[in-house]
Amino acid sequence: MIRDDAEALRTAAQLAEEFRPGASGRDARRELPRAELDRLTATGLLAVTVPAEHGGADVSVATLAEVFRLLASADASLAQIPQSHFAYVNVLRQQGSPEQQAFFFAEVLGGRRFGNAQSEAGTKHLQDIRTRLVRGEDGSYLLTGVKNYSTGALFADWIPVLARAEDDLLHVAYVPADAPGLTVTDDWDGMGQRTTASGTVELADVVVPAAHVVPHHLTFTGPQLHGAIAQLLHTAIDAGIAAGALAEAVEFVTTRSRPWFESGYDTAAEDPLLIQRFGELDLRRRAADALLATAARAVDAARAGLDDDSAAEASIAVAAAKAYAGSAALEIADALFEVSGTRAALDSLNLHRHWRDARTHTLHDPARWKIQHLGRYVLNGTRPPRHGLL
Repeated sequence: MIRDDAEALRTAAQLAEEFRPGASGRDARRELPRAELDRLTATGLLAVTVPAEHGGADVSVATLAEVFRLLASADASLAQIPQSHFAYVNVLRQQGSPEQQAFFFAEVLGGRRFGNAQSEAGTKHLQDIRTRLVRGEDGSYLLTGVKNYSTGALFADWIPVLARAEDDLLHVAYVPADAPGLTVTDDWDGMGQRTTASGTVELADVVVPAAHVVPHHLTFTGPQLHGAIAQLLHTAIDAGIAAGALAEAVEFVTTRSRPWFESGYDTAAEDPLLIQRFGELDLRRRAADALLATAARAVDAARAGLDDDSAAEASIAVAAAKAYAGSAALEIADALFEVSGTRAALDSLNLHRHWRDARTHTLHDPARWKIQHLGRYVLNGTRPPRHGLL
């Protein structure tokens, strides 16, 4: 059990240092981080958002974002795995009945992990969810569908499944990973975030008790922070990738790079042009971190007094941070090679994993739409939509 915010941050920093040395090798071998995820779970870090009245630390959103940034700076794949876990803990906070909260929060405090079965391939668009919940005569449901990009499902004890009921409204069904009719396939072959096991979940007439179905659609009928919190954690992963890539660039240039012969210096680290470039990259990293922290504070403020205005401010702050952190991660991961030189391109060093992770992760949703909503908000006062991705 982690007791408070300070302990959560200390634990995350310690885990990041533990996980960092093996991250490159796991990525190169596509070796799933089962032992590392078990270690993460055993610390109690995955239970830190359980409400205090249920026995959890109930840490701030700012603390949670920093936990993810620290973990992602060491291993972006590993940090990605529990992102959905926290998103679906939050679903229970928002729409779970008292009985559902008591049961599932106890599961989380006991070390059980939530996965994710949300996205679907081949549909008209992201929100065209075709997985169905059909209610039976006994009050339970039959769940049928195919989910893709199901990060965390392979490692989960419970798999929250986003589905539509017969009234076409969105629900989340919390399904045990060993439920009859549920199959998880590790078929993820992305160029980046290689070890997230973001594969396919198939559901064939899976029986789900009504007590395990949460009316997620109600989240979006009023001011909400579901999307802001989920997107903030994605932002933290991007900021962590940026920090990890910059740290690798510093280590390489100070220990392995040769100075350019025209510089007149004995070491690459003394080259004023390289010093200038590192200053620019660190400025980008610091700005990403600052926007992340600002957005997290906006979400915490909105949680303390949620209304249309505070929810809009939080969503807009997160959108700004996400758009910036994604571009910073890509620039720094690319500049790693610019500042390090030819030897950094050796495949055996696997320094390209930072760019692959950044490029893959930033494809979750387009930054251009976040900037659109920023422009509408600042120019016309138009609040962002409540669709869960802002």
